[in-house]
Amino acid sequence: MFSHQPWYHGNITRSTAEDLLSKAGKDGSFLLRGSESVQGAYALCVLYQNCVYTYRILPNEDKKLSVQASEGVPIRFFSVLPDLVEAYYKENMGLITHLQYAVQKEEEPEDEPEPVSLPPQLPPRNITSNECKDSYSDSSRGTDRGTELARPSISDTYIQRLQQIDISNLPEEHQKSIQEYFCSSVCLDAEQVQNGNPTLPHFKKLTQSICKNLNSEIARTLPSLEALQKVLDQPLSPGAGRLRSQHSGDANQSVAFKLEQLTKLIYSVEDKTKNAVFESVGYDGGHRKSLIPPVTFEVKCDSLGISNKMYLKVDVEGGKVYFKKSKDGPEDKYFVHNKILQLVKSQKMHNRLVLVVETEKEKTQRKDFVFDDTKKREGFCQLLQQMKNKHSGKPEPDMITIFVGTWNMGNANPPQNITSWFQSKGQGKTHDDTASQIPHDIYVIGTQEDPLGEKEWIETVRGALRDITNISFKQIATQTLWSIRIVVLAKPEHENRFSHVFCDSVKTGIANALGNKGAVGVSFMFNRTSFGFVNSHLTSGSEKKLRRNQNFVSILRFLNLGDKKVNPFDITHRFTHLFWLGDLNYRVDLPAQEAENIVMKIKQQQYQDLLARDQLNIEREEEKVFLDYVEEEITFAPTYRFERDTRERYAYTKAKATGTKYNLPSWCDRVLRKSYPMAHVVCNSYGCANDIMTSDHSPVFATFDVGVTSQFVSKNDLSKDAQGAIKIMNCVAVLLTKSKTKFFIEYHSSCLEKFVKSPEGENQENTEGSIKVRFSGQVELTPIIADPEYLLDQHILICIKSTDCDESYGEGCVALRSAENSFTEFCIKLTHHGERTGWLTGGIQLPKSDGKQTEKLYDFIKVGDDPGAGKGKSGDNTNIPEDGQPPEMFDNPLYGSMSSSRGSKDHLPPPDAHFSFPKTDLDADRQHPVPTPRFRSFTCSETKPQSSSATNTTSSGLQPQNITKKPVVPSRSEGGMIGPNRPPVPMKSRPGQPQELQPKPRDYRDSSELPSKLRQQTRQGQPKDGHHETQQPQLKMGRPLK
Repeated sequence: MFSHQPWYHGNITRSTAEDLLSKAGKDGSFLLRGSESVQGAYALCVLYQNCVYTYRILPNEDKKLSVQASEGVPIRFFSVLPDLVEAYYKENMGLITHLQYAVQKEEEPEDEPEPVSLPPQLPPRNITSNECKDSYSDSSRGTDRGTELARPSISDTYIQRLQQIDISNLPEEHQKSIQEYFCSSVCLDAEQVQNGNPTLPHFKKLTQSICKNLNSEIARTLPSLEALQKVLDQPLSPGAGRLRSQHSGDANQSVAFKLEQLTKLIYSVEDKTKNAVFESVGYDGGHRKSLIPPVTFEVKCDSLGISNKMYLKVDVEGGKVYFKKSKDGPEDKYFVHNKILQLVKSQKMHNRLVLVVETEKEKTQRKDFVFDDTKKREGFCQLLQQMKNKHSGKPEPDMITIFVGTWNMGNANPPQNITSWFQSKGQGKTHDDTASQIPHDIYVIGTQEDPLGEKEWIETVRGALRDITNISFKQIATQTLWSIRIVVLAKPEHENRFSHVFCDSVKTGIANALGNKGAVGVSFMFNRTSFGFVNSHLTSGSEKKLRRNQNFVSILRFLNLGDKKVNPFDITHRFTHLFWLGDLNYRVDLPAQEAENIVMKIKQQQYQDLLARDQLNIEREEEKVFLDYVEEEITFAPTYRFERDTRERYAYTKAKATGTKYNLPSWCDRVLRKSYPMAHVVCNSYGCANDIMTSDHSPVFATFDVGVTSQFVSKNDLSKDAQGAIKIMNCVAVLLTKSKTKFFIEYHSSCLEKFVKSPEGENQENTEGSIKVRFSGQVELTPIIADPEYLLDQHILICIKSTDCDESYGEGCVALRSAENSFTEFCIKLTHHGERTGWLTGGIQLPKSDGKQTEKLYDFIKVGDDPGAGKGKSGDNTNIPEDGQPPEMFDNPLYGSMSSSRGSKDHLPPPDAHFSFPKTDLDADRQHPVPTPRFRSFTCSETKPQSSSATNTTSSGLQPQNITKKPVVPSRSEGGMIGPNRPPVPMKSRPGQPQELQPKPRDYRDSSELPSKLRQQTRQGQPKDGHHETQQPQLKMGRPLK
């Protein structure tokens, strides 16, 4: 529309516009961009005295455009933008200064189209040149010279392709029909299209000729299948007769349409037959549950200082754990699921586990076991967690498991067996065989370069899952963009728990118009928890790192998923849990001549040296992409580029017409996640399957335990239900912007009836390139349910907006669980369109209650101190081994121990780097930290601030940020809201009671007694102590007021 105008920059972000104007540096410099807040509107950005002023340009009902300028200036209307811009070159038009210098749009390097290799010129195999020339001359009579030249061009192309195919085995009449079409009729079809008839009549005639026998076979087969469906339908399906008449009676229907309907009919008949047969014999076919066979583990148990061998048999279906002295010994000693109170994993020895059980005398007993290896211990824990979930008696789950897989199929059909992918078997952090039969609640599968049809691929996946779990998984959603696809499947028992399912796609191919690259996404609500999944295929090529970053931002901005009520927020903040998977195409950034050395390091499992040069890790560390996302540690070999049908050799060279192209072995296929603060999420596996070899990529898998919420039912008397509001006060924001405007805060949450606006803030001077905004007073948010137990699972989304154009300058999220005990200060990062834009500090307070919290199933497994080690405070998971070294990673059975090849991780970004904030009083000016610099012209400093990993280490021996993460440590997604000297998720305080006198949470890591008179109460209120936290430093959120 206005793309040819030098001053119009399209849908660039606000921060990009500020960058361009800052580089111009002249008063009166200006540009126009699309508005981020109002569809169809524009934003006029003007530079004056090193500040950027933004004016909205809005259309009225008649599509006339006007500028929202200063009050008292007459409003003028314009038909087109060029006229408006021309008028505002004059002075005294209500702008801060008149327009003078148009800022030119930066030229982006054009995307190179993927090369198409044409076959070499060969003599015709089945037809002669003379025949072709005659056809051309016949078909081109009576036309102009331009068409005469065009016709041989399209025919030549297809004739050359036809020459490369051996069609000698086809029926003779089919050979003749195909040759005739490409020699002459294709040109006639092209002429019809030019004259406005796009039906390709000659091509239709060709397909009807080829499919003549198929048509008659369909006409013969379809009535038989319809009769079979009528027999199986109870009652008789009213649609069957219509279906027959539609197929049999309408001769104009295309063969493709008839085949599609025929396929649907066959699937329908198969399903009805299975259901009828299964029901007749009382077999559920795994549609409601899967039977997990009992599993026996060999362990060692210390008794009076002597290590004895014994066996633990886990019967998930029966809900019992048997203690046996020999593998085939009697099963007379066992504990029922409700007598197993807790599992406590040792931090120092990753194969050690403590079972806390309840004895007949209402006391707790700790049983210490040592497994053969770490994976056996994890398999045992997963089976017991599954047993606990199965027999909990809860009507709705509060924890589910999710499988996330991504695979670039390389335009090749998959092998017959792909079950290892869904069982998390292969390289990296993998599942033990003992836990491989446990079905996940949700499977999310993303594919790229997928050659199969949508239905065919879904049935392939469902068949593989049925072979593993004996469950027929239900399809929840699917979305396809060209050959990029995402599929969501779930257990049948969860089908009614899904709602608000949305799908969307974004193209990022050449000129953002082609779908060969881009993303597909699915979002939904599982009970009361929101999920988002994005499968992306980003620009390829080692040198196109910046283009991949731009792809990410485009997807972030324009992928339309989730609740439309939170429009100010992109998908980063719209979901409790967001998972991003796909072929991200980030490469190992090393010279091509290092190819042999890279392969040698892979054979020696020296992955850390290569991950230090991984483009995605580097870009994340510099906060250019995937800001605040989390990725589990990579302990598997690069997944690209293999020779097909083997995983022994990397094919890192490709012959091109322009020379040899290098595709160095790289971790192109990744899974990242981002969750709300203090939401429960644990990664149990992250690796790749190494026995699926049809593509040059290996499939990647990741599995997660995820906390979910359901419809809240208060245990309190509704007539005496707790009353009160969420109080947020003393907010101070520091925004990295040069805009000269006023700001206000919007508060959004599912626990609020509608969003709430704060009063306008007071701007204060700050360092160059940023502005401090103080929001004095207190904002009260009235929740739809005031029960504090309900509120502890809620989050408040915060958006700081400008008053002049209603655009967001930063978004963040506060977990209400942080204010569980008392008034608490918080400090959150602000981001916008994937870029750091500042931070916000303030205080938050919730209504108080004496009620006990409902026990969460995911509190069953904890990570605790080893017996004999110094006892830390409840929830303190920062202890490290006595030698000060990080714990050993899982042993990979395919590669042996990883401990010798792990190396230092100083070069890798910390899992979630936080700012370090000094403690100050609320009524004094807050001393804000210097954030990681954004590389913008007006915010760059001469000296780079010291990294957070260097400043967060303390003399108390706490684990530094760059320590390798411990495997399978249940973690709350970090949001930086932890009060000082207390567990991350403590019990609620009682009104008027000192904090040190609060009852101790239910945590059996330190206890041996279970007082009988408190027994029922403690079992009702499972604490939220710190076992969920990863070994990462947390933001100190302030201190409680006394």
